[in-house]
Amino acid sequence: MSNWSIDGDEFKVLVNDEEQHSIWPSAQPIPAGWQQVGPVGPRQECLDWINENWTDIAPLSVRSVKH
Repeated sequence: MSNWSIDGDEFKVLVNDEEQHSIWPSAQPIPAGWQQVGPVGPRQECLDWINENWTDIAPLSVRSVKH
């Protein structure tokens, strides 16, 4: 188990301005530059949501560059 377990077993899904996703302990404040999306729940539920919804892992700035 990660060192975050002191904050509980629930996580939240976060996204930043580059549309990159992460999980974060639900008991912790959301860091600057990130916002909450998706579920709050067990780690695996959050990871499954990210896997289903974050289909292009390239940062937004890279995806928006036209060749």
